[in-house]
Amino acid sequence: MRISPLRSAVFYLILGCLFTYFAIQSVENTVFNFFTMLLATFATIDFVLAIRLINLHRRLKQSQQKEK
Repeated sequence: MRISPLRSAVFYLILGCLFTYFAIQSVENTVFNFFTMLLATFATIDFVLAIRLINLHRRLKQSQQKEK
């Protein structure tokens, strides 16, 4: 059983939102501490992956429609 790209994209969007929330909560005096930047980096990677998976899902749907 395969997991669809759209389902994976939703998963990565949720993870990106969680990492963003945790990064905001970890800010104390300044944003430029290691833990906050690490969480922000993880959130960015998750958002980029989600966007790429959504684009993949759209291309797969378009190719399936052309075959019909």
